[in-house]
Amino acid sequence: MSATLDRAPDWLIACPIAHRGLHDRAAGIPENTLAAAEAAVAGGYAIECDVQLSADGEAMVFHDEALGRLTEASEPVESRTAAELGTLTVAGSGERIPTLPDFLARVAGRVPVIVEIKSRFDGDRRLTRRAAEIVAGLDAPVALKSFDPGIVATLAEIVPGLPRGIVAEASQDDPHYALLAPSARAELSGLLHLHVSRPHFLSWRVGDLPGPVPYLCRRLGNMPVMTWTVRTEAQRALAREHADQMVFEGFRP
Repeated sequence: MSATLDRAPDWLIACPIAHRGLHDRAAGIPENTLAAAEAAVAGGYAIECDVQLSADGEAMVFHDEALGRLTEASEPVESRTAAELGTLTVAGSGERIPTLPDFLARVAGRVPVIVEIKSRFDGDRRLTRRAAEIVAGLDAPVALKSFDPGIVATLAEIVPGLPRGIVAEASQDDPHYALLAPSARAELSGLLHLHVSRPHFLSWRVGDLPGPVPYLCRRLGNMPVMTWTVRTEAQRALAREHADQMVFEGFRP
């Protein structure tokens, strides 16, 4: 995939996207696990997953920066090697934290996968480069996205042939944004970085629909909009009217 990609591929929004896989913790299928991936494939859904960096530079399929919410450990994901992380069971199930290569190998191109590269907005591109390296070697429908426009810009430079997206919302109330200056937050909410990040698609918070940013992206920018995370019928109605596809959780479309 070395050639430059001009627009988002059609498969990106062809079917509903299961948030962190089709997980059901009560049924022993935790988020971002191989079991959640298999459940999504069985249902015919695309998959969104998250990646964090291990101590030895591997992309691990895990949402949080720290291990405490879902495992018996509590330290940062980045404090343990991929092999060590792979021994940890997730949410009391028999599932373990997978590497991104293992996760994508299990899906094996049967459904699209959208990988969110987590960021601390600190300029560290090790995880970005590792995720790009993994995905660039595949003949499968896989896209990369991030809240961090610097990461998306890096993807545009190093893997221009891979579909890339920006994840965004209308305001930055989450503590994750605490270290960003007001001007940086305005850049995020208004997508004032588009000339640098050059995303192929937008992933926009469903609670911020409708809004000028997703409207302009869809109508004038020829940029498909997926919306997250749809959990209720009211949110599903918003997604149908104002987005091209939904990232869903807690029900089966």
